[in-house]
Amino acid sequence: MNTLLKKLVNVLIYVSTNYFALNIFNTYSNCRSKLLYLTSLLSQRNKFETLDGQNQKMQFDIRRFDIYRKIPKDLTQPTKTGATISIICILFILFLMFSEFVGFILPEVQSQLFVHNSEKKSSDDGRIPVTLDVSVFKIKCKYLGLDIQDDLGRHEVGLIDNAIKTDINNDEGCRMKVTFKVNKVPGNFHISTHGSAEQPEDPNMSHKINDLTFGEHVAHLNSIPDSSFASLNGNEQQSIEKIASHDYIMKIVPTIYENLQGKQVYPYQFTYAHREYVPYAHGGFRVPPTIWFRYDLNPITVKYTEKRKPFYTFLTTICAIVGGAFTVSGIIDSMIFTASEVFKKHQMGKLG
Repeated sequence: MNTLLKKLVNVLIYVSTNYFALNIFNTYSNCRSKLLYLTSLLSQRNKFETLDGQNQKMQFDIRRFDIYRKIPKDLTQPTKTGATISIICILFILFLMFSEFVGFILPEVQSQLFVHNSEKKSSDDGRIPVTLDVSVFKIKCKYLGLDIQDDLGRHEVGLIDNAIKTDINNDEGCRMKVTFKVNKVPGNFHISTHGSAEQPEDPNMSHKINDLTFGEHVAHLNSIPDSSFASLNGNEQQSIEKIASHDYIMKIVPTIYENLQGKQVYPYQFTYAHREYVPYAHGGFRVPPTIWFRYDLNPITVKYTEKRKPFYTFLTTICAIVGGAFTVSGIIDSMIFTASEVFKKHQMGKLG
């Protein structure tokens, strides 16, 4: 009864404040008609309230799709074991994420082999640039020179262009650094005294190869696993016999290195074999000792290409690390907690 009275009062307030409803109400002359009008308004209002309540019930609630339902804190139980496992898990995740980030930032070098006969050359004239840095311990600089020969008929003796000679071992030895170019055919170059007008009295070709590089020089290429861009660097040979010659027999492997920006450089790798021997000319005459570098080109080309992991692969790995670590640590924590509870019940005699 009180609810009906409240609704009737609300209807009267509505009529008194609504100009259109008030005009209709005043058109009725007797009280019975006015009462019927108020009753119809009350009925319509009840109907609208019912529909409004139904609309509110049918209204879409996105929270029903929440699969991560929250548990009140007062229903959870923290433990020292859980805290320890959580800290270890977080540190482990951070370590793996850092390692994966470093792996994503640093490019991965992929290699492939193929027969390459491109007309694109490593230099303008189609020849291979060579850098040679050798220290000869017991022959003075004035006697030493560089000789070059190849199968195209090239024969140069005592080459001193682009050569820097430095006295070592109290002027008894010489360090010679020279840059030159060789044709892409089998040949040799050698350190000797052939081009000198006078010969040393007691020649000895004991030496150390400080640097030998073919093609374009790229410093970081030596860090590529299983590469041989500087196979002879640091190699030292002491002659068993003073007049012995040293022979390096090399196989040169053409190489293409392409960075992330697509720029290509053309260094060369090489393998070698070494022998020491005492040379004799026809008639049994001894030949002055020499350091020979005999080379031949391999038809197989090695191509190194810098690649970086796609960003989506990096994100996938991070998600796998975080999710996997939390899942495994949760399983470990649950097993330890369950075992400890069983042990406590066993001590209290509540098992079985």
